[in-house]
Amino acid sequence: MARIAVIGAGTGAMAAAARLAVAGHRVVVYERTRTYGGALGRFERDGFSFDTGPGLLPLPAVWRDLFVKTGKEPLESRVELVQVDPSSRHVFADGTEVSLPNASRAGVVAALDAALGAGAGQRWGDFLVRARETWDRTRRPLLEEPLWPNWRVLAEREPYPAVPHKRLLRTRRAGTLAEVGARELRDPRLAALLESHALAYGLDPRTAPANAAVLPYMEYAFGVWYVRGGGLRELARAVYERCLARRVEFRFGAEVTGIVEKDGRVVGVEPAEGAVEEAEFVVSGVAPDVLDRLRGGSPVRGEGEVPARRGGASRLTVLLALRGGRPEG
Repeated sequence: MARIAVIGAGTGAMAAAARLAVAGHRVVVYERTRTYGGALGRFERDGFSFDTGPGLLPLPAVWRDLFVKTGKEPLESRVELVQVDPSSRHVFADGTEVSLPNASRAGVVAALDAALGAGAGQRWGDFLVRARETWDRTRRPLLEEPLWPNWRVLAEREPYPAVPHKRLLRTRRAGTLAEVGARELRDPRLAALLESHALAYGLDPRTAPANAAVLPYMEYAFGVWYVRGGGLRELARAVYERCLARRVEFRFGAEVTGIVEKDGRVVGVEPAEGAVEEAEFVVSGVAPDVLDRLRGGSPVRGEGEVPARRGGASRLTVLLALRGGRPEG
């Protein structure tokens, strides 16, 4: 049995903590805020509550597997998942509107043809066929194998290889999602549809790799789901309670300011307040740049400071609450 420190209490970090605890390790989660869930936050006002992170869940099979592997109680006994249909409604810059059905490639193709013109749906469908290659290459090593991914296997075949450039007679690699969308979809509205999937995950299509095309593929292949009676925050609560049932310890309001190493191995973590706490392994649930600073011993941020993100994409979310009857439509 090892003593393992997990930095952060987001859903991914808590999922790792639960699995490690089931394997017999002593797991302590350090979270600098006062609650769990990471991006799956909740805002409450005047009797209403809102998810402040993602509102829909793709690929629920990942969470079903987590609950099966960490206890006898299945996911559906903790939260109620409902498929959303239609999955989304898009309004483009030119005023065109389209509603896309859930988990229906043929339905999506037909809807796009009707809204954007003949051939648009087929181009989108062909694009998803290419995106499936990314899914097929990454599903097992990234989602199903318990150990570190076999990167050599992942690199055997690149779903977006260098391709001949018609005019310049040279190869050109589609490095970003925005580039491959513009080249293959040939319609700014379809490109905007593609990029919306990246933006929903906080990714900038101009810098996200082309293989981020797996995001729309997952949605249209497996559907999107909603957690009835509280939104995705309830999923975070269920994972947190599963961790508690597996005797994972949580330290809220405990920011880790450094990872202590000796002779090339981790020996502990250093909280902002208190002495170094021993740990044989550290699982990072924070961004890679934050982890680098922790290893270097420099503070992540000053008191009340939120580092600016420059040049990235942004989005605006409106939290709308209604009282009384819901208008038709």
